[in-house]
Amino acid sequence: MSAFGAWVERDGLPAFAYRADPREPGPAPPPPSPHQLLVGNRCIQLCATADGTVGLWDERYGGRWLTLGDPTGTGASIITEASSERWGSAIGAWPAGAPPVRTFGPTWFEVSCEYRGLALERMTLCPEGESSWVLVRVRLRNTGPAVRRVAHLEWWDVVPRFVNLGATPAQRADDAGAAVRFDVDPHGDGLAALEQRTEDAAALERQRFARIFGPPLALILEPLGDTPARAIHSDSPHPGLGLATELVIAPGESATLWFRFGAQDGTAVADPAALFANSLALLGRRLPRATADHAPGAEREISWHAAILTGGACRDELIGNHTLDQGSAYAYRMGFNGAARDPLQHALPLVYTEPDLALSVLRNTCAWATPDGDLPYALDGAKRPTTELFQPSDQNLWALWLAAEYAAASGDLAAFDAPLAYHPAHAAHAVPLAEHLRRQFACFADDVGTGEHGHVRMRNADWNDAAIALSGVERRTMIERGESVLNSAFAAWVLPVFAGLCERLGDPATAGRARSLGDQLRERVAAEWNGRWYRRAYAPGRGALGDDSCWLEVQPWAILCGAADEARARELLATIDRQLRRDSPLGARLRWPVPDAGDVMGPPGEGTAGGIWFSINMTLVWAAARVSPDLAWDEWRRMTLASHTDAYPEIWEGTLSGPDAYNAPESPRAGHTWHTPVLSMQQFPVNNMHSHSAPLLAYLRLLGVEPAPDGSLLVGDGAAFASEVLRVESDGHGSIRAKGPMRVHSPHALVEGGPGTIDW
Repeated sequence: MSAFGAWVERDGLPAFAYRADPREPGPAPPPPSPHQLLVGNRCIQLCATADGTVGLWDERYGGRWLTLGDPTGTGASIITEASSERWGSAIGAWPAGAPPVRTFGPTWFEVSCEYRGLALERMTLCPEGESSWVLVRVRLRNTGPAVRRVAHLEWWDVVPRFVNLGATPAQRADDAGAAVRFDVDPHGDGLAALEQRTEDAAALERQRFARIFGPPLALILEPLGDTPARAIHSDSPHPGLGLATELVIAPGESATLWFRFGAQDGTAVADPAALFANSLALLGRRLPRATADHAPGAEREISWHAAILTGGACRDELIGNHTLDQGSAYAYRMGFNGAARDPLQHALPLVYTEPDLALSVLRNTCAWATPDGDLPYALDGAKRPTTELFQPSDQNLWALWLAAEYAAASGDLAAFDAPLAYHPAHAAHAVPLAEHLRRQFACFADDVGTGEHGHVRMRNADWNDAAIALSGVERRTMIERGESVLNSAFAAWVLPVFAGLCERLGDPATAGRARSLGDQLRERVAAEWNGRWYRRAYAPGRGALGDDSCWLEVQPWAILCGAADEARARELLATIDRQLRRDSPLGARLRWPVPDAGDVMGPPGEGTAGGIWFSINMTLVWAAARVSPDLAWDEWRRMTLASHTDAYPEIWEGTLSGPDAYNAPESPRAGHTWHTPVLSMQQFPVNNMHSHSAPLLAYLRLLGVEPAPDGSLLVGDGAAFASEVLRVESDGHGSIRAKGPMRVHSPHALVEGGPGTIDW
């Protein structure tokens, strides 16, 4: 049982009723982080906090908190009665006694409390679609014997703050103070608006704001339906908007108020109740469902992970399409979208649930690349390409993978003929998506290239950002001559699958070159078996790295790419089970033996010194599913929120969402996430999209769903999955909704069809 509350079902979907009292002192990891969760639609994210408040995050033009929300929220109902008593939904106004029930839903947050027979229920919802505002429903119900005369105040503090890579807290505060000024415009009809103005600011500030953060920000707080309201505002201690409503509620009766708050988008809401009901109905149809005898928790977790994952998407007004970054401390605290590989891998499971969004993320991220096909490491908070931190050698492979998987699962080859503009920073002409991918393959094959041992060059990182520091070799030498066995094994799987796409697109030359390079790399990886596991890398002057300890990230790819035959794969998995997974309730450690002294990412059991990484353990589940299904299902179960709650019921991260990596049992802070004085995931340890995308993709791989090198889709059996586009039954039967011609290899037959529904 969680120390914070329990899972419930609402509208046929999972939700979490939080009942703990944040006013009570409790253990807090360094640095303390509030109990938060972000949910969203495809445009806005709502940051719900256990103190009953919320904040709004908007990434359309750049990383920006629209309101208080990190770490303190806003968005509250304040009730004043004739006796002048004041109480409400936010922590400072809670009635005495037990705290309100705060329920975290897939796209909404609700606070329910009661004072002397008057019940307050406040729900804030991100409507389905691309609304840039949230819908608020307030219900007041009189359960007492007397008439209640109350004033309800809908209140939002407005403190926009930009979050940008490399900025200090003082600089971020200065950015907000210098670039954001507001005029308040209350209207007689109850509409209150904050219009950003810059005319009295210095010209440099105006230009800087317009160049980086898009058009001036306009926020609205508006009553909807027949809600009567009077607009009020305050500038002390900071700008805020409010709507006041006078109510008389007889015994046994109730009143419902409707509001919306957020960025103006020019839309009107004629019937808020219908919008509310329709959003919940669409949500119920959109989220996938799962059932598995091997993992009963899948029924809840698959729907939940899909909701939080898609809630991290945002329409990109600068580059186009949608972004789906890591979130967590990387976005909400540090202010960047990176690495480029991350949105690409987050979109992989969406191929089977919301393929239009998966394609949109692919197009958005491919646009980051230079016209030569080189993907930058990241975008900063203002969406500018950033190459100063790292230039990893794996990033193009993720774009090729997502493209191939999308085509295999949709048949939508027409998408690759559609033109795609490059990032405005590159000032380059648009080319078809297929040409973007060809250029990215050429960049990987020619510019990244291979080293003297025939492995993919490391550059200054592969998947592991600390790889150069951990090599023990001088930085410049390692960047120029270091080699990654990991990325050789990864490429040996990706390139044949990408070749299958190229053949379907009528590009045999690229297909042949990709297959040939993939075959060469597979042979190189096969030669790296040291009798126990596969080596990790090559460092000039030191030779092979990874003979004295097993680095997990390379091992699953060696199985998946075919470098390990079935006998060797079983032997390797047995070693991983015996060593890396031993006594670890959350899954396999990244490294074993865990370094006694830790490494650059922290003490033993944290980060790269033996931490537990979602994106790596996803590949372990996938590889094990081919030869050791029992181990694969067990590893997937350890990846679940339920497993984290069972092992660490008093730790918030892992209850509803998680970081990119957990600390292993060897860490003094086991079950939390990594923390260093320079960089800390613990600052915002939830809403890292790896903690939601990896369980989804791993579950699909357990069902045998994956692309094949000939461009077809493989589908297995053993458990069930159903979304709006894919249905897989435990007996191997199912269907898929295709946008174009495609082939499916099922346990029963090879079927061809499309466009339309293909059954097997």
